[in-house]
Formats: sequence, structure tokens, C-alpha cells
Amino acid sequence: MVFFVLKRLAQSVLVMLVVALIAFALFRYVGDPVNNMVGQDTTLEQREQLRDELGLNDAVFVQFGRFIGNAVQGNFGQSYRLREPVTDLLAQRFPATFELSVVSAILALAIGIPMGVYTALNRRSILSRSFMTLSLVGISLPTFLIGILLILIFGVILRWLPTFGRGDVVSIGGWTTGFLTKSGLESLIMPAITLAIFQMTLVVRLIRAEMLEVLRADYVKFARARGLTSRTINFSIALKNTLVPVMTIIGLQIGSIIAFAIITESVFQWPGMGLLFIQAIQNVDIPVMAAYLLLIAFIFVVINLVVDVLYFVVDPRLRVQGR
Repeated sequence: MVFFVLKRLAQSVLVMLVVALIAFALFRYVGDPVNNMVGQDTTLEQREQLRDELGLNDAVFVQFGRFIGNAVQGNFGQSYRLREPVTDLLAQRFPATFELSVVSAILALAIGIPMGVYTALNRRSILSRSFMTLSLVGISLPTFLIGILLILIFGVILRWLPTFGRGDVVSIGGWTTGFLTKSGLESLIMPAITLAIFQMTLVVRLIRAEMLEVLRADYVKFARARGLTSRTINFSIALKNTLVPVMTIIGLQIGSIIAFAIITESVFQWPGMGLLFIQAIQNVDIPVMAAYLLLIAFIFVVINLVVDVLYFVVDPRLRVQGR
């Protein structure tokens, strides 16, 4: 177990170094930071002096080492557009993205897993076919189109829900949350549903496919021959073994919800990290882009590490191979 975790940690560090190299390339080779920080009236001497102060004239490996050291300390410099520390900007926007992602993931899993199990156990029922049709529609429609349709129906025509923004928020120890206000909860509904639909349909189809595969396994046939009840076979044996391979995919999807909330946040003008990243791209705000890239990579690495450890704990075959 310890060797397994150490091996995964070493792989995670290697991945983060590669991502850090890509982020550093944004700093080094995409545009000139000096041009984004000074005006047109700045002289060549002043520009050169600023380049020395920023360390842009140092060797590439020295700059990369400095970048890694600053990144480990959470220092990504200042935003070219907003003239504020990038770390502070991300800290301000992270609660909005985190809450949206958590609610979306809970919706996707709470609805997707039961639907997937039902469609696998009742393949020929009308309700099961309806679920599969809806899942096909949900996985085919672009996220931005789903968001626009929800805004049109529930925001413009029915006027039940707000169409943009996060609503009123409450600050608790530096963490801003909309869970404690009515407008905050109302503003969360449509973005969360929009972000959850694609993940939910993917979970439904994945659970169904894996469940059908497990139900055809020999050990399930043997369990039926022993006279075990259908409830025990379906939920204690089949579902448990279905979730083992699905666990990795679900972990990646949770990371994807955080990483790819960009479109949803743009459609609903949700003040999260995704919207900040889009604005950074529009304004070539490289420090924000690089910091966002590293943060998302770190989130994926942590989620993958947790899923791998859980996979090792749940699946006894891995423990036998480890020994």
C-alpha cells in the first residue's frame, strides 16, 4: 500500500512538472510581459530596466526554477489586466466554482447512478427506453445550448429564476457562499443543472454498460444457482462490482466538472474561475492563464491520486498484485 501510494505520488509530481513547464512557456514565449505592463511612452531604457527587475534576461533554466519556486509558494505574480495578485483573484473566484461543481457532481451522481441501474435491470421497459433516449439527447446537446434553453424557458418566459450572476452571498471566514441566501440558491439552480446534465447522461450509460457486463459474469450465474435473491445479486454483488471500474471514470468526471465549468460560467456570467480564465484569454492575461492551468492540473492530480487509492482499497486483486 505504501509503495503504491509513493509510486502514484512520484507520477503526480512528474505530471505537475510537465504542466508547470507548459505554464512557464506561456510566460516565456507567449507575448512580452513588459509590453502588457507599460505604456506607449515608456522608453527603451525603462523597458530594459523592467526586464532586469522581472528577471526576464536571466537564463531559461534559472527562470523556470524561479517559476517553480514561486508556484510552490502560491505566488503567480500580478494580473496584467486587473493589477492584482493572481492568487487573490483565484481565491476570490474559487468558492463560486467549487460550490457550482459540488452541486453539479451531486446531482449527476444522485440521479445518474439509480437511472443507470434501473435501465440495466429493466432493459425492455418503456421507462428504461425513455431514460436512454433522454441520455442520448443530453449527451448530444452542447452545454451552452442547454444553458440558453434553460434561460429562455425558466428565466425569460416563466421568470422563475435569475438568468445571470450568483445572487446574494454571505462571507464566512473569507469563504463566500450563496447557500445561505434565497437569491443565491435560486441563481445556482440553472447553472448546476446545465453543468450536471452531460455528466449525468454519461454516468447513466456507463453504469448501464458495466452493469450488463457484470450480470453476464459467471460468478453472478453461480450466485443465482445458489438461490440468492435478486435483490442481493443485483445490489450486493453486481452493483458493487460495477462501481469498481466506474470509480475511476467518475473521479475524472468530477475533475472535468471543475475544469470545464468555463462554458457554463460564461453563459450564466457566474463569477467563478472559469469566467476569469475566459476574460484572461480575451485580454492575454498570461499570469492568470498559467495559474489556472496549474490549479486545474493540481486538482486532477489530487482526484486521480484519491481514486487510485480507493481503487486499491476496494479491489482485492490490486492488493494481491502489490504483495
